[in-house]
Amino acid sequence: MRISVSSDMDEPVARILVGELRRRGHEVRAYGALESGADPQWAVCSEAAARDVAAGAADQAVVCCWTGTGASIAANKVPGVRAALCTDAYTAEGARRWNDANVLALSLRLTSEAVLKEILDAWFAARPSEDTEDRQNVAHVTWLDGDRDGDRGTP
Repeated sequence: MRISVSSDMDEPVARILVGELRRRGHEVRAYGALESGADPQWAVCSEAAARDVAAGAADQAVVCCWTGTGASIAANKVPGVRAALCTDAYTAEGARRWNDANVLALSLRLTSEAVLKEILDAWFAARPSEDTEDRQNVAHVTWLDGDRDGDRGTP
């Protein structure tokens, strides 16, 4: 899987994240403080990683900042992106299952190596729900993004 990763700080957990994703066989593209000479601002690097997902250049992304909040906000501004700030495995599994999240946001401050691995295990094991209500909610969020097929009606 192709995964774009961004971090506004070169923190140990960000480096562990990149290494862990590669160890799991993923192709990783790094942004922000993880890429030499790149703009490390959380808004800029999170947007870049999210745009890869929206454009199809990446299957998913992981965006990081000190709390994870700014990175998730920036990523969610990109149409087609459903970023979820996850601090534990249960939230990560639910974000993938119920929300069909395609961008994982992490806190550099709160995420230990052990918790990171649990979150990644849950994120990659989960599949989007086929439940009608769950799909309708995801369709509604997509409609709010502006993907309305040219009309202003309901999704």
